[in-house]
Amino acid sequence: MNIDIMTLFPEFVDGVLNESIIGRARKSGKLSIGTHNIRDYSEDKHRRVDDTPYGGGKGMLMMAPPIYRCREAILNARGYNASDRVCTVYMSPRGKIFNQTVAAELAEYDGVIILCGHYEGVDERIIDEVVDMEISIGDFVLTGGELPACIVADAVGRLCDGVLSDPECHEKESFSSGLLEYPQYTRPYEYHGVKVPDVLISGHHENIEKWRYERSLEITRERRPDLLEAAEKRS
Repeated sequence: MNIDIMTLFPEFVDGVLNESIIGRARKSGKLSIGTHNIRDYSEDKHRRVDDTPYGGGKGMLMMAPPIYRCREAILNARGYNASDRVCTVYMSPRGKIFNQTVAAELAEYDGVIILCGHYEGVDERIIDEVVDMEISIGDFVLTGGELPACIVADAVGRLCDGVLSDPECHEKESFSSGLLEYPQYTRPYEYHGVKVPDVLISGHHENIEKWRYERSLEITRERRPDLLEAAEKRS
């Protein structure tokens, strides 16, 4: 899996994605994440990538040509051919809400290219020409697409083969199963007067699995009943 991020702040993105599990996967070669400075593809001597929007309005808009050239350079450097499945994503407040289902969908591609907007966004023509999917991480406004892009890269990257030690690590997590995750405990056995539930130290795996499922169901029903409603509609 290749993930490439087009941004004005590659150092910021690398700072996030060079840490923890994703960082180790990058270093080991199990996951390839490239960061690309859109300014490097500006033909302006000042490396300018933005201009005022036609029709007026506040703020600046990212221009199409540097973004297009940046994406073309990524495609060429990766050596993609016609049979490769590559998805170009634009992090946008008007996009579809990102969730585990979308992460799993993106993980099936050979490559994902993520465009981080800034200022007032990007020229609509670049979206129409090269973007396959617009994604939002929620109904709030950020100063740029870098943080959302890091979230998408992390969520997608950890689904790729070899990034996690065992596929079960993500297969049984919240949202992968359709339910919120059950409570978990570790040592000490008793902390501030609260003991670990007896079933978890019983050694009876069937009872443990049953307890975990029931607790997941209970927590989901209490906190995210919409997930249960969605599951019922699918069945």
